[in-house]
Amino acid sequence: MWRIWLIFDPRRALVALFVFLFVLAFTLHFIMISTSYYSIDSWFPAGHSAAAAAPANAPAGT
Repeated sequence: MWRIWLIFDPRRALVALFVFLFVLAFTLHFIMISTSYYSIDSWFPAGHSAAAAAPANAPAGT
């Protein structure tokens, strides 16, 4: 195993690995967001907000 690190520079290999994993995670997250099941619209429907969910007769101020 140690002979592999004589061929590859460990710093460059680890930086390349982390860059690849970041790009992969970024791509997968945007693929998941683009699906209809995981999109933001299916979790938070349009027109629904925290202000609309508050009761109309709630006391103000406290």
